Amino acid sequence: MSKTVLFASERLRCKKVVCRLSPMATNLAIDDRLIEQAVKLSGHRTKKAAVTEALQEYIHRRKQARVVKLFGKIDFDSNYDYKQSRKRS
Repeated sequence: MSKTVLFASERLRCKKVVCRLSPMATNLAIDDRLIEQAVKLSGHRTKKAAVTEALQEYIHRRKQARVVKLFGKIDFDSNYDYKQSRKRS
């Protein structure tokens, strides 16, 4: 089974065909000391695992921050009966 590798410019032309691409390697210039600390603190064996977890945590925190911004902006209805919607007809 052969895999077709598409570059970014080629992917734009691939509109009608369903393309399944494997994750592409990404070269990033990340401070080695930061990576080493992340690996040690996380307990992971590989840099990839440590960076993946760090990104997941980053995304999770950003999503939480969006929710926190909503505090005080959503009106609370003190007469709302949540049990009423659970009753079976």
